[in-house]
Amino acid sequence: MRVDILDGTMVVECATFVTGPYATSLLADLGARVVKIELPGEGDPYRYFAPDPFFSPNFMQLNRSKESLALDLKSKKGHKIAIALLKRADVFVENFRPGAAGRLGLGYARLKAINPRLVYCSISAFGQTGPYAEKPGFDTLGQAMSGLLSLLTDPNQPKVMGIALADYLTGLSAGYGILGALLQREKTGKGARVETSLLRATLSLIGESAAGYLRTGEVPTRMARVKNAHAFAFLAKDGLPLVIHCSVPEKFWIALLKTVARMDLKLDRRFQTRALRHRNYEALQRELAAAFSRRTRKEWLKRLEKNDVPAGPLYNMAEVLEDPQVKHLGLVDEIDHPLAGRLKTVQPPVAYSDLPQEAAAPPPLPGEHTVRLLAELGFDGDEIEKLKRQGVVKTGT
Repeated sequence: MRVDILDGTMVVECATFVTGPYATSLLADLGARVVKIELPGEGDPYRYFAPDPFFSPNFMQLNRSKESLALDLKSKKGHKIAIALLKRADVFVENFRPGAAGRLGLGYARLKAINPRLVYCSISAFGQTGPYAEKPGFDTLGQAMSGLLSLLTDPNQPKVMGIALADYLTGLSAGYGILGALLQREKTGKGARVETSLLRATLSLIGESAAGYLRTGEVPTRMARVKNAHAFAFLAKDGLPLVIHCSVPEKFWIALLKTVARMDLKLDRRFQTRALRHRNYEALQRELAAAFSRRTRKEWLKRLEKNDVPAGPLYNMAEVLEDPQVKHLGLVDEIDHPLAGRLKTVQPPVAYSDLPQEAAAPPPLPGEHTVRLLAELGFDGDEIEKLKRQGVVKTGT
């Protein structure tokens, strides 16, 4: 579903894969009109990330409710069309390598001169300047070089993650920055440049861990937070995983011991205080793991819930989408596409009450809205056909 908070706001996106498209998808969910400029004949490479006759599920999730303009930005006529569109726009989002937008004639100074109210958002791997600015970068590098991956895996047996965490965090940060700039524009009438990167956004996310290191000089690892949080993961008798997070309140630790009938551990000298449990975490993990191996996950979750222990199943994706709470909240949306049929996506991250809502639109086919957008800019049918023959634009089918 979409709300109309940003109704009347036009966003022009020159971005591929995840970071930029996620940022603009958040704006589209808030009612902005998002025009995605794609290369004629190719489009966003994320369309082909997974095999599908129309677009990959990955692309679908990040590009619903957008319009596609297939335009050759390197051609003079294509550049002229882009400038005409950007004169009308409120927001421009690009995730080219630093300097590439300028070489296309779409740099900040150029666009600010023709549209002083424009909010210009640049997303990069490592920042617009500095020793790494020219390096190529994708999500895994953002996770690794920000320090995030060191908190998610064992550096002695490193593994990359199964989700593009840095990409999504960066897109979320970009969306947050754009909304701030739009709010400031309401006060001043002037646009601004918003910058973020995989490195900056992801390091900000783990600022808590960085602050700990800056204070103590101790390098945090995955287990540092696990121990501090009194968090555990166990396999039940049926081989299904579950997690427990006791955090700081002592009542949850006592409730856990009561649930597993191990109140003797409360008197054990190794575990009598939170600090001792932190120090002897591995021993405590072994003691509790033995207990959890004696019943099924369903049985344990029922007992843990009865004693108000913060616990839950460690779900795979199929289990998540069948969970009754997920269904109750309606977190899966369904969209009808005229060619691709019924599509299922995950709802936006926030919900609003007392605001008009409308159904999300399906993701666009490459160049699907080219004709309509060019017509809005004053091109007639013959001109559009000529641009198509010249390869400047592509129209959707």
